[in-house]
Amino acid sequence: MAGLLAGQVAIVTGAGRGIGRGIALRFAAEGAAVALTARTMAQLDKTVAEIQSAGGRALAVAGDATKRADVARVAQTVEKELGGVTLLVNNAGLPGPYGPVGVVDPDKWWAAQEVHILAPFLFMTSVLPGMIERRAGRIINISSPRCHMLTANLSAYSLGKTAQNRLAELVANEVKEHGVKAFALDPGSIMTEMADETMTSPDAQRWVPKMVERLHELQRTQGRNEGMAWCTDRCVAFASGRYDALSGRYIDRTEDPEELLHQLNAKPAPR
Repeated sequence: MAGLLAGQVAIVTGAGRGIGRGIALRFAAEGAAVALTARTMAQLDKTVAEIQSAGGRALAVAGDATKRADVARVAQTVEKELGGVTLLVNNAGLPGPYGPVGVVDPDKWWAAQEVHILAPFLFMTSVLPGMIERRAGRIINISSPRCHMLTANLSAYSLGKTAQNRLAELVANEVKEHGVKAFALDPGSIMTEMADETMTSPDAQRWVPKMVERLHELQRTQGRNEGMAWCTDRCVAFASGRYDALSGRYIDRTEDPEELLHQLNAKPAPR
């Protein structure tokens, strides 16, 4: 398939549903060979079948993104079946646990950090050597504006997203001489299964009622997955190399990448 991502090989984590599924479908439509990974194989198989029926190349590889052996197996399988990975989208995430520090369960809180921080780190560890060797690769961490909002009782999610942004920045600095780029992107507000889980969670209703109220308002005013096209458009643009000069940045929903590029180009060259 021809498209902006023709010839690329992508791994998308948390791709069984929601935003990850949307990104995987769009990448495939733009010509990338896409590997979808998550813990639930049935969800992955359904999306792979949809991609293949449209003439795209896709592969489902189930695994736990927080387990080193699983991540290594996923990466090795993708390279064997589809070729060297040139795109990685770290999308897997958890909305909770909810509650103030001192009340929220420490084990559940730490498990969320494993999903938000350890999982992207493990996937980067697995794919970066090949990207560096080929001098071709782009990594996108799907973040959230909660990274810079002081939302009470949401420390697990907020800190996890903040750390993802910093990880992208640090990695981008380490690999810039090797032609590899890394970004963190705000996907915007989209009504997905994760939003449903938040709205129906008793803990969320207790500890983050304003966020739950906002999600109900979004549910009333926008359709299912409305905004997904905006999100996937942005991901494709970054995956295509259009915004490579912004490597290392967190790009908020309210920021225009074109304007950010213009600002960079307008800066006087260092003497």
